[in-house]
Amino acid sequence: MSARNSQANKAAARERLRLERERQAKKDKARRQVIVGVSAVAVLAIAGGIGYAVVQANKPTQWEAAKDAKNVTAPKNTEGANGTTVVIGKPAAKKTLELYEDSRCPVCASFEQAVGETVKKDVDAGKYKIKYVGATFIDNATRGEGSKNALSALGAALNVSPEAFMQYKAALYSAKYHPEENDDKFAKDSYLLEVANTVDALKGDAEFKKNVENGTFDAWAMKMSAAFDKSGVKGTPTLKMDGKTVTAAGSENPPMTAAEFTTAIDKALKS
Repeated sequence: MSARNSQANKAAARERLRLERERQAKKDKARRQVIVGVSAVAVLAIAGGIGYAVVQANKPTQWEAAKDAKNVTAPKNTEGANGTTVVIGKPAAKKTLELYEDSRCPVCASFEQAVGETVKKDVDAGKYKIKYVGATFIDNATRGEGSKNALSALGAALNVSPEAFMQYKAALYSAKYHPEENDDKFAKDSYLLEVANTVDALKGDAEFKKNVENGTFDAWAMKMSAAFDKSGVKGTPTLKMDGKTVTAAGSENPPMTAAEFTTAIDKALKS
């Protein structure tokens, strides 16, 4: 081979190597651009996911939204601002017994089981009216929702009739259906409807069922709860007549038997 051919071959080899390096450099550049693009998309996706999670975490819960609601749907058979005045009984009754209760309260359940029938007979006889004030403070103590949900369901019962409200309240507090304080059964609509099916005035009532499941009276329940908080009452059950707390004779506790209740109420009616 001549020296000229040898030099030409070497030059050609160098050119091929240069071209190969250029092609490889272009490939590497394209690959880097793809990686950067994918990484950018991934970062945006992660950022978007984090942003979405933050937004969701900061969204008010169902009950927080109900608490802040400006438009409140109040049940029928209510009065006052946002329908938080619930008075049941004969209009001619001169006295009104204020009854403060939390649906999850075990002492309220004991009171209702022992005294509830006496209260019903007195109200039916026109001895006095009942002003009901519902609380939800047990939910705050146990991080539950049952007090609020049951109060909303009681609103749905009141929307049917005062009688349905009283019967449903009695059923919720009954020994058969009232759960332990730390058992948040009332948070489940299905359980509230199960109890309602034992109440003649509510059994098979499609509107009542819809109002419970849709939370129609959730905002009303939160306004009622706020009315309890503003009342200054610290525990449940609390009974008041003419602004004075009704207690069992010789104690500061609510009357927890029918006999204690009748004695205390008769005294309060005379004062």
